Amino acid sequence: MEREEDEQAEEKVWLATNLGEREGGGHIDGFSAERGAMMGTEEGLVLPGFFGNSQLEESPPLGFSLSSDHTDTWALSILSSSSSSLPCLSPPLPPSVGLDGVLAEGRLVLDVYRGEISSRLLLKVPRLSCFWSICLTFFMCLYSLSMFLSQGHRFYDPQGDPLPGLLSSLPDSVSSLSLLVHLDLSFNCLSSLPPCLLSLSHLSELLLCHNQLTGLPEGLGALVSLRRVSLLGNRLEDLPRGVGLLCRLQELDVSFNQLERLPDELGQLQDLQKLELSNNRLRALPETLGSLRSLRQLVIQSNDLRTVPECLRSLPLLDKLDTRNNPLGRPPTPPLIAHVTPVLEESEIPELHLGFGQHSFEVSSAGCHVFIPGGAELLFPRRCVNAVTQLQWAERRPDRKWVWLEEHDVLLSRQLELRPHGATFEEPVEVCIPYHKTRKGDVAVRRFDGRSWSTLSTLTRRGSEKHSCRPGGRPARLACCSVSQFSWFVAISRPFLDSCSVSPEGALLVSEFDPGIKLIFPPECTTETRTVTLQVLQVVLSEVQDLIGDPHASASPLLCLSQTPSIHFLQPITVQIPLPPGVTGHMVDMSRLHLMHGDPTAHTWTDITAQVSLYVTHIYAVFSITHFSWYWLWYTTHRCVSGVVRKMYHRLKQFRIRFLALQKKNDPEQVLLQCLPSDKAESRLASLSEQYEGPQPSELCVLLEGEQFFAGFERGIDISADRPDCKDGRLSFTFYSHLKNIKEVHVCPTHPQQGTVRGQVSFYRGEVPNDLPEEVASKRKGHDNQWMATLPLRIANADCDGSISGELNLGDPESGYLTQTNLLSISLRINQEWQNIGINLGISYDQLERIRNQHRDNFGAQVLAMLFHWARGQQGAGPGAVQQLMKALVDSGRRDLAEEVEDIVTLGKRKYEESLKRVGLQTPASSADPQSS
Repeated sequence: MEREEDEQAEEKVWLATNLGEREGGGHIDGFSAERGAMMGTEEGLVLPGFFGNSQLEESPPLGFSLSSDHTDTWALSILSSSSSSLPCLSPPLPPSVGLDGVLAEGRLVLDVYRGEISSRLLLKVPRLSCFWSICLTFFMCLYSLSMFLSQGHRFYDPQGDPLPGLLSSLPDSVSSLSLLVHLDLSFNCLSSLPPCLLSLSHLSELLLCHNQLTGLPEGLGALVSLRRVSLLGNRLEDLPRGVGLLCRLQELDVSFNQLERLPDELGQLQDLQKLELSNNRLRALPETLGSLRSLRQLVIQSNDLRTVPECLRSLPLLDKLDTRNNPLGRPPTPPLIAHVTPVLEESEIPELHLGFGQHSFEVSSAGCHVFIPGGAELLFPRRCVNAVTQLQWAERRPDRKWVWLEEHDVLLSRQLELRPHGATFEEPVEVCIPYHKTRKGDVAVRRFDGRSWSTLSTLTRRGSEKHSCRPGGRPARLACCSVSQFSWFVAISRPFLDSCSVSPEGALLVSEFDPGIKLIFPPECTTETRTVTLQVLQVVLSEVQDLIGDPHASASPLLCLSQTPSIHFLQPITVQIPLPPGVTGHMVDMSRLHLMHGDPTAHTWTDITAQVSLYVTHIYAVFSITHFSWYWLWYTTHRCVSGVVRKMYHRLKQFRIRFLALQKKNDPEQVLLQCLPSDKAESRLASLSEQYEGPQPSELCVLLEGEQFFAGFERGIDISADRPDCKDGRLSFTFYSHLKNIKEVHVCPTHPQQGTVRGQVSFYRGEVPNDLPEEVASKRKGHDNQWMATLPLRIANADCDGSISGELNLGDPESGYLTQTNLLSISLRINQEWQNIGINLGISYDQLERIRNQHRDNFGAQVLAMLFHWARGQQGAGPGAVQQLMKALVDSGRRDLAEEVEDIVTLGKRKYEESLKRVGLQTPASSADPQSS
């Protein structure tokens, strides 16, 4: 007992001496000797946060971590009780955060992660005699770190945009990390280089990409051990002369900055092998670059260079010189002369804000910035047209016959049609389509030219503050592309895609989704140049664990590799992919690691772990292949996982959805049908509760993006079959996850009666897409498998206020007619111009005011009452009623609705003529008409 007390006293003295006092009573980050001694108690040892002095924004505590996305005040503690043999966090972590600590081969690996995102800290710990000594040494090893990463862009806001890191400076205590070799502070808010970094004499790699740096200190040359520096995506205007003192520097990346000149001292970097200067404002290069005898790659694309120094051609090892997007060979641009400059160039491009009823506009040679209702924007540059040109726009609901979606594609917008089709502009016109984004993916614009679809080069940005998709709301997300002709455009989300050309010299392809995903092509792997495409599909960890039933299961991102032409490589291609979340190289059980190969033709998955040489590092898995296909890395206790992987792959293409069927409170015969993703059902139901009521949403179902389904009314409730979207008595839907899959119909009892009518609406699967895997298609065959959900409906009586008793037909079958259901469908498309339409229909202003006051709180009822009031007066008036409605719509600026009415009438005439043929009563006039057949 006395011996144990003596050992505890010695440990307290050691802790006070090493963690508290240094050089005559000093302390480290407020860790005093007295406090250090007090912490050696039975309650455990607590290490204060290393970034106690850093300037960080407040964030919720997530546990011990060195990531700036979730820096916090939680402290790491290791309990001294004999019952606890592993490190733990004190206070305990929330349930959503996991902790794995492993000691192996003299290293301590600490993983703290939330969901799929993990932060790894690798510390080299000397071998000690007991676990208690290892715990004490762990604290001291914070000052012996060799690698430190604190990156942003690892979390996303509710809109799906990546959040930058919170680091705006570093504490002076960072200078104590004298053995630090690798430092990565990318995607943060650093505006200047922290002075404490200049004392890290052993620093070899410094990554400060995508910060807010405007300059570098002259003292940068003190970091003489630097071999790699990346300052990509900052705001640097020049480089200090001290950069020439970095005598061991091999890679320097200062692309995507604002550099206008380079220091002559850059030529002193004798070991420099790669120099990235693209996307700056350089107008000349220093002649001293000819002294870089070790330089192998020089990238100077997208600058303002008109000449390249001849000295570069004499560099012995230079094998790559990228000079694209530079005005090489052109004479210097003369300064503008004030009195010669046209007034047109000095003025800004005019803006044009269109209303919901304005579907045409004019553009002149002065250009125009057109803002379309809903958030879309069109930017016509100057001189894109030679004369005043009339243009039109229309937003249409996607049709599954025309919208082209590949596997795992998601539709993000409606179709934007710009007319006239095929009209060519002198300068490219920027078309920006608003889109909704909830899943992480690469956003692209697809164009339909009347024959085929093509994917356009796309950039994303926020819309103008002056133009929001919702009044007073946040500007819309825009997917922008440049086109020279008008046609149909939609925005889609697809898996993250990267591509490159592979020549006999080899290549390197790095994924923009995750830089840890790489394809390395060795020299002589191919005899001819080919194009390689890499697609990355993210996997939700919780779905993997739910599907496989293993709480420790995990999976890496899914890789889709393709090439043109599709032939095997002559040498193996090296693939690097991150290990599944929560798995590190020092804790991995190789028997649980499965590399799966997918065959896109047979739709099968095969475990090829035993057929490849799988090498595992601390955070990556590396293997070699010669055949391109699908590859997926899984970590699970299951022996055979091919069936589970196949199910998970199909689930990635499906959406869990629910159905709504709501009746209007003041008119139960108006029924709103909607199919929407399951996570949006409750909020949608709450927003409609004031005007609609009905059963609760249906149980969960699954649908594919772009899959067709039907809604049929049964058991005492009927719907008119004259709607264009009605097939065999069922309404046709097409499911798109990011659009409102909604229809509003007018139902009625099958047999008129006085009592309450109880019926239902059932949802059925429709046509199976042609490219659907066989095992998925087989589940949708047969009557029982077609049914998805049924919701009850109830009509109190047949003569509700606001409805019309009896069937309402306008016109006659020979010239075309409109039904009551058709009028209801038209009313849903009418907006604030409904009173103008009523006046053009001949309704008096007093009557319109009475309708407005009668339905003051219900805009939809106002429109419907106006149309029905006019329709009652037209019953029996002859064939001119439909033409009168079409003319009123055109005069009110709604030509699109007039065209829709014309389509409905044409459909009715065709059905009428077909019925005459069936009964043998075809008239001579109809038989002579070639269109009647």
